[in-house]
Amino acid sequence: MDFFTAQDHARRKTGQLVVLLIAAVIALIAVTTVVIAIVIHFMRDDRGSVTADSLLAALSPELVAVVALGVVAFVSIGGLFKRSQLRRGGGKVVAEALGGREINPNTENANERRILNVVEEMAIASGMPVPSVYLLQETGINAFAAGFDTSDAVIGITQGAINHLSREELQGVVAHEFSHILHGDMRLNMRLISVLHGVLLIGLLGYILLRSTTSRGRSVRRNNQNNKGAVVVLALGVALAVIGYAGTFFGNWIKAAVSRQREYLADASAVQYTRNPNGIGQALIKIGSHTQGARIEASQASEYSHLFFGQGMKLGFTRLLATHPPIRQRIKRVMPHWNGEFNASFSAPAVSDVANAGDQSAVGFADIPSAHSSAATMTGASAQAAIASMGQPGPRHLANAKATLDALPARIRRATQDPYAVRALMYALLLSQDIEVRKQQLASLQQVALPDVYREVMSHAGEVLMLRDQLRLPLMELALPALKNLSVDQATHFRQCMVELINADSKVSLFEWTLYHWLVHHLGLGKKDSGAAVRKLSDLQPECQMLLNVLARAGQSDPDKVNAALDAAEKELPFALSVKSEVPDIKSLGPAVSRLRRLRPQQKPAVLQAMARCIEHSEQIKPAEAELFRVIADMLECPMPPLLIEG
Repeated sequence: MDFFTAQDHARRKTGQLVVLLIAAVIALIAVTTVVIAIVIHFMRDDRGSVTADSLLAALSPELVAVVALGVVAFVSIGGLFKRSQLRRGGGKVVAEALGGREINPNTENANERRILNVVEEMAIASGMPVPSVYLLQETGINAFAAGFDTSDAVIGITQGAINHLSREELQGVVAHEFSHILHGDMRLNMRLISVLHGVLLIGLLGYILLRSTTSRGRSVRRNNQNNKGAVVVLALGVALAVIGYAGTFFGNWIKAAVSRQREYLADASAVQYTRNPNGIGQALIKIGSHTQGARIEASQASEYSHLFFGQGMKLGFTRLLATHPPIRQRIKRVMPHWNGEFNASFSAPAVSDVANAGDQSAVGFADIPSAHSSAATMTGASAQAAIASMGQPGPRHLANAKATLDALPARIRRATQDPYAVRALMYALLLSQDIEVRKQQLASLQQVALPDVYREVMSHAGEVLMLRDQLRLPLMELALPALKNLSVDQATHFRQCMVELINADSKVSLFEWTLYHWLVHHLGLGKKDSGAAVRKLSDLQPECQMLLNVLARAGQSDPDKVNAALDAAEKELPFALSVKSEVPDIKSLGPAVSRLRRLRPQQKPAVLQAMARCIEHSEQIKPAEAELFRVIADMLECPMPPLLIEG
């Protein structure tokens, strides 16, 4: 399944979720009405038995209306509250609720360093920002991805997983979780948490009443009075607990209906990403053989059970409500020759296709050409291959990511993990190659930056200025986890310093715009676009024209070549690009991209294809064009793998 089909499928699943929720609420109203009618009957006559006639007598249209209103209000308020809570904090809210702590980017622990490296490689290979990684102090082998989009996504991993899984197996598990991020499952799962929270709150209220009734009952026995009041509260608590169990049942039913098949897709994607079924297959075998399995003991684990890599909760009397397929079936799908035994020494036959081991070993730093190299250039095939690989990076992308990380100077990589140095790196990226302009920028920065940060700028500026253009975007991606840990005041000041650097020469270069808007987008420093989704690309013709005009001028300044690039892009669009000679104001590009983000998934391929045609028309893609192409795609919620040298 390609990226856009998967995204659209996840969106359709959201519609299915709404239908299932309505059905569950109707059933919950029916159960609640019956239970309350029984309670009312006993309150009227605690010696009478429940019969059909007495139950019908207790039921009334007024009771049904009140119960329906109460249940809908409770579910709606609970869901809206949870959605607001998750929206404010993103994936880290889930990770912290499960008892996770963020792994410090500059950790010295070998196991923690290994999982961070695996996540960094997968993120760069996928073309998305590096997510923060949270460690859960759980002995079970499990993991999860949480967040609404790539800007607030986190990866969670248990202590049991990093203790017992090899690097190859961790790569398979992380690839599975990245599939959930890239295919829209993660966002769907977060919506599922919000929707079901109100349903589960009813049961929680029942448990609270039951606990309060227990202590009250002891007091009643001592005082031998108010016995009937205690019975009423006890009955109400039992009723709410029964309703709560019904809510839990319907909640798990919805989770199972929405989630199970997506696990098979994520398993298959993990094999496709790594071309190594042994990675994810052996991880599943270890879960099956481990005494704790994939069990998560955190108190809120049941609420987030559908996010986990493995079945995190103990199953009850039936597997029909399981959020994950049976582990044996999952192993058989990725390792058809599995002998059925949970033996860690079993290995699947090697995968033989175009992405074999020979391809992986042949990919290295040659795929990261120098800005001045003519021997190795990116062509139109590179752009088309990148679009085709969206949401499904392969071994070449993983090898390229490893080569990229190795190509970054060790001192700069360490600096991405320090809260002061990481800001200095971003400032240094904005420094001009022109000495006089750079002097103006540093003078302006010295007036506003923190002294410690400014010293780090002066320490790292030389190395950053010498970086190849192809390493700038990976450096930005690596810097995000540390930048996301800035406080609100620190992030605001960070933004002000970037503005000072950009405005020092009264001009905004293309890269300055790219870096600034990309960071503002992923750090949540800009205004949230709350507009409704746009159904037709033709409704955003001015925005497309603005974007393509800027992109056409990223690689050349000759008017004839610019027009040729726009003519090529126009063939992918349902409208003509009317004014092609107009030089766009780059400051208007931000609002244009913001509005283009509202396109539905199936409308975005045309924009990406037009962008690709625009930069490939000359049969040679320059680094600045490739960089802007990928950054805009990422801001459109279409993470694009790096453009590799084809042929």
